[in-house]
Amino acid sequence: MSADVVAASNLLDHSFLAAPTAVGEVRTLLGPRLASWRMVARESDVFLIAAELVTNAMAVAPDGRVRVQCWREGPGLVLRVWDGSDERPIARPVAALTLADIEPDAKALDPGHDDGTGGWGLPIVAALSLRCGVDPTPPHGKWVWSVVAC
Repeated sequence: MSADVVAASNLLDHSFLAAPTAVGEVRTLLGPRLASWRMVARESDVFLIAAELVTNAMAVAPDGRVRVQCWREGPGLVLRVWDGSDERPIARPVAALTLADIEPDAKALDPGHDDGTGGWGLPIVAALSLRCGVDPTPPHGKWVWSVVAC
């Protein structure tokens, strides 16, 4: 079922500026909705999935806006995030960590520093979801989505 035909009382649909506050805003809106759907036990999973999808969308949103939709559908909850970029998200291959991976990094707080440990978000989303994917939205953009068991 698409969000366009979901009953308004069942749909969370909100646009956000691609700003550092967006993830917190999404969590603030999702919390009461999850409680009303009696999904408090899955709240941390949904919050983590939302944070990963919103963060990824903000990184590529060409117009500085992202859109979040969430609704109940059968035995699951659908969460999807839209951005105006045609760039598809790419998950890095999951690899085992070594002790060197967990040593302190003196440059970790430097602006623009990439320690090479990013890219775990999409595998985490996949692990917490019944299914997930990407749907292009012509003429540009995409919905990245997850279905979470209730």
